[in-house]
Amino acid sequence: MKFFTKLNFKFVFSIHIVSLNLLNLNLLMSIFNNTQIAFADKTDAQLRKAYWMFKAIEQPVVTKLGISALNFTVEKNFPFVTDIVKKTLFEQFCGGETREESMQVVKQMFKRHVGSIFDYAIEGKAEESVFDETCEEIKQNIKFAEGNPAIPFVVFKPTGFGRIEIYEEVGKKVELTTSQKEEWARVVKRYEEVCQMAFDRNVVLMIDAEETWMQDATDDLVNQMMEKFNREKAIVWNTIQMYRTGRMEYLAEDLERAKAKNYFLGYKFVRGAYMEKERERAAEMNYPDPIQPTKQASDDNYNAAINFVLNNLDRVSAFFGTHNEKSTELVMDKMRAMNLPHDHPQIHFGQLYGMSDNITYYLGEEKYNVCKYLPYGPVKDVVPYLTRRAQENTSVAGQTGRELGLINKELKRRKNK
Repeated sequence: MKFFTKLNFKFVFSIHIVSLNLLNLNLLMSIFNNTQIAFADKTDAQLRKAYWMFKAIEQPVVTKLGISALNFTVEKNFPFVTDIVKKTLFEQFCGGETREESMQVVKQMFKRHVGSIFDYAIEGKAEESVFDETCEEIKQNIKFAEGNPAIPFVVFKPTGFGRIEIYEEVGKKVELTTSQKEEWARVVKRYEEVCQMAFDRNVVLMIDAEETWMQDATDDLVNQMMEKFNREKAIVWNTIQMYRTGRMEYLAEDLERAKAKNYFLGYKFVRGAYMEKERERAAEMNYPDPIQPTKQASDDNYNAAINFVLNNLDRVSAFFGTHNEKSTELVMDKMRAMNLPHDHPQIHFGQLYGMSDNITYYLGEEKYNVCKYLPYGPVKDVVPYLTRRAQENTSVAGQTGRELGLINKELKRRKNK
């Protein structure tokens, strides 16, 4: 029995070594492999802390237990929990508790030709007073971004301006009750106020995408704002989740409508962050799965969107939000083939703060338009965002392994120099 236990351990250990070697080989082959550039602003201590944090996130069971414990302790106001979170997950994935506190990160990144997108990361609150507060916060972000090249975009989540249930009801295109009509009118008013301010101050405003069952209402509302405010250029931008089916058809319809009504289009392209939830809901409620059947299908769909943009630059601007190195390099290759400058005003790249620094800072070094999504907010209120980040890192194949491999490579480089 001991013999087989030892044999099993040796086999697992060997597989782990092979996996690390393959990962290192991929890093060597990638153009995004310069960890000296990627982590130039990180101390050894910061890198080691990030390494052990990603190492913990890599384990699904540990992540699930950790999230449950974190949510419980925060909800019950356990002492010291906020400080622990701030020095770990929060420090890795957020800029600060306030916009002003985050400016230190903004200034540091801009020295490296990397912009910032303030993301007011409070999630899961559904009171009208909170929606009004969020609307005011976005207005302040627009004022803050005006004339500031370090902050080229402002963003908000649809559920920051209204309940997911009201979006769902509006999306069904059924008769609303009087109270529902009043509630939706308040949502529309918030959109109109921030879009008008963005237009007046010449600040690009991106609206995020969320669950599919609320997205039809969001898309329709954002299209109304585009038609109104994008007459001269793309000020209001929608977000397109390319892990969804039917998105290329949607883009084609959008383009025809924009041509017919003579306005410009702006899009943030992402793969999507709600895959497991979407599949579970579709199975439970017995409707067609809205997500592409495989990762390769999602990748192909995303890359098709790249072609869509570059074939329609007379009317379309794009922000490619991706941690996928192949998709990023594909955009770069196509820009090169078309003799487009690296800093073409209609083509932008972006990654989340705390992740894929090897992509972000390489693009910055090469003077492409690149940004980090920079979440901020009170630690306790940002916990839902942080737990979602942890879950996504666990579920996205290879993401955590890539982060670990890059950090390990840089620590070894520093040790051997």
